[in-house]
Amino acid sequence: MPEYKAPLRDMQFVLHDVFQAEKLWETMPAMVEVNRELADAILEESAKINESLIAPLSQPGHEEGVTWADGVVTTPKGYPEAFKQLADGGWGSLSGAPEYGGQTMPKMLVLLFEEMLYSSNIAMGLYLTLTSGAALAIASHASEDLKTKYLPNMYSAKWAGAMCLTESHAGTDLGMIRSKAIPQADGSYSVSGTKIFITGGDHDLTENVIHLVLAKLPDAPAGSKGISLFLVPKFKVNDDGSLGEANGVTCGSIEHKMGINASATCVMNFDGAEGYLIGEVNRGLQGMFTMMNYERLSVGIQGLSAAEAAYQWSSAYARERTQSRAPSGPVNKDGAADPIIVHPDVRRMLLTQKAYVEAGRAFAVYVGKQLDLSKFASGEAQQRGAAMVELLTPVAKAFLTDKGLEGAVLGQQIFGGHGYVREWGMEQLVRDVRISQIYEGTNGIQALDLMGRKIAANGGENLAVLIAEIREFSSASANVPAMAEFLVPLADVVNRLEDLTEIVLSQAQSGDANAIGAASVEYLHVMGFCLYMYMWAMMCERVLTGESTQSEDFIQAKLDTARFYVQRLLPLSKGLSEVVSNGSASLMAPKEEIFIG
Repeated sequence: MPEYKAPLRDMQFVLHDVFQAEKLWETMPAMVEVNRELADAILEESAKINESLIAPLSQPGHEEGVTWADGVVTTPKGYPEAFKQLADGGWGSLSGAPEYGGQTMPKMLVLLFEEMLYSSNIAMGLYLTLTSGAALAIASHASEDLKTKYLPNMYSAKWAGAMCLTESHAGTDLGMIRSKAIPQADGSYSVSGTKIFITGGDHDLTENVIHLVLAKLPDAPAGSKGISLFLVPKFKVNDDGSLGEANGVTCGSIEHKMGINASATCVMNFDGAEGYLIGEVNRGLQGMFTMMNYERLSVGIQGLSAAEAAYQWSSAYARERTQSRAPSGPVNKDGAADPIIVHPDVRRMLLTQKAYVEAGRAFAVYVGKQLDLSKFASGEAQQRGAAMVELLTPVAKAFLTDKGLEGAVLGQQIFGGHGYVREWGMEQLVRDVRISQIYEGTNGIQALDLMGRKIAANGGENLAVLIAEIREFSSASANVPAMAEFLVPLADVVNRLEDLTEIVLSQAQSGDANAIGAASVEYLHVMGFCLYMYMWAMMCERVLTGESTQSEDFIQAKLDTARFYVQRLLPLSKGLSEVVSNGSASLMAPKEEIFIG
């Protein structure tokens, strides 16, 4: 299995050159101690531990998988020890609140650590990032007593976290859940029910697992308006912080999956377990979605990470593997054949991987910036950041993972037959990243959320803010030499997105009940292509101003990759736009009977 090397230079370019993070952090009181030196130190240390400790466990962990016996879940060999090193290194507390032992690092920095972690080992990464997400929900919505009692041990990764939403009959439609919470005289709740597909629901990495469980009180309103959120530990926690007795939380089984075999995907049974209300009664989704916005970006980063690893491995393979001669004549004249990187189709695949990965990394940091603004800024900047988080989260989750799978499959294709063989690791990447399009809300649901709730519901109000920002950037960059090459296609795709929005809204307003759903997936992809073009324009602007400290080779590579994106990938958005413009008729008119096999 090839080695993973953290792309530190590109990460630092995006963070410092493109988004000038240090200047942003200076405007946020909570970030005053975060500077470039500290950020780079974190990235460099992250690279070391992920390259040397976490990545080597990925393939053997995948082969061994998680086991379940008599309710006990065991992770693969080496996982408990490696997780403890992550915990001891403070990697679980990067985003945490300082009053409970957290480090309060900005998300636009932390997500680059997450990228390295997922590129090294998606299964291992899930245990740590889900704990951080659960801790975020507790920090944002729980009582002071719960925060004090649980957060320090979650930040230290002494205890893990898991979120328990899905039931066998209730996935996307959470209003259908049957799990119950009965109020008790001491203020706690007796929680009962069964949850499925619970990532990290049980394991041997930590001494306790803190579950965030969606359940309904006996008198709760029907549907999603009657859902409450509860903190339910695997083991009860005494007043002094020590562990008490088992809490009626058991793992009934684990799933046998296509990928992420080293991640425990559990059926969790809650049998009168003692739980504690987080937030207000019947307002549990608000608490859960605080976590979900971060987790959906984190899942998007899984797609980016797999594509990065696939690109690294396939580009190295393409330079070494010799087959046939270059169309223009022999390159490796002393050998029997040329390296396959000389062939146009292999170049197409490699450049597609590279263009999506580098734009995806910039886009992830851009969304992380909005999360930081929504959390740490004030006034108009905070409100704008929150609005952008709402708009961009479904795109980040869906587009990053769709392109992540595409990048992994392209990498496998470059390896040819070796890409289908387990020892090279490429087939594992394809298996592991495939789930990212499904969990945390399927990508179809993300698209429907974008088109229905984030665009149509407010007449595209937040989209108009984003479009205005892009046009303001274009205007400010117009005098940079050679920028027209990238600003013209940016303006074209922005205009197309704006026109397409009006078309879909008009279709919906004219009485087509299926217009939103029929347009949603292709619309999200058009918006993704537009945002990636924006990222490429920003990156090119940085290197063309002459202010970047990057090498000439780095700058040339950026410009070459941007040109490939403009000429070979961005045009795909035109075909998608035509699909959306055609409406829902051909999709919904056929009778159900035609689907009978």
